Amino acid sequence: MEKNNITLSRFIKEKRKLANLTQPDLADKAGVGLRFVRDMEQGKATLKMDKVNQVLKLFGHELGPVAMNRKTLFHEES
Repeated sequence: MEKNNITLSRFIKEKRKLANLTQPDLADKAGVGLRFVRDMEQGKATLKMDKVNQVLKLFGHELGPVAMNRKTLFHEES
């Protein structure tokens, strides 16, 4: 993983803290459950994309495809 890559969980947590929001505040503003916000910030592997986008929308972002290096994808050596 490149140094400038950031996980979704870290991104959400950092944005939430910069906005001075608690997890319950974020859940309320995004219209999702507190459990969902906690799962996101803990890096749960399976999340509903529509709900993720509800949260990301508050910070001016949305999910989208990200190109991956084929060697990274298949764990091939350089």
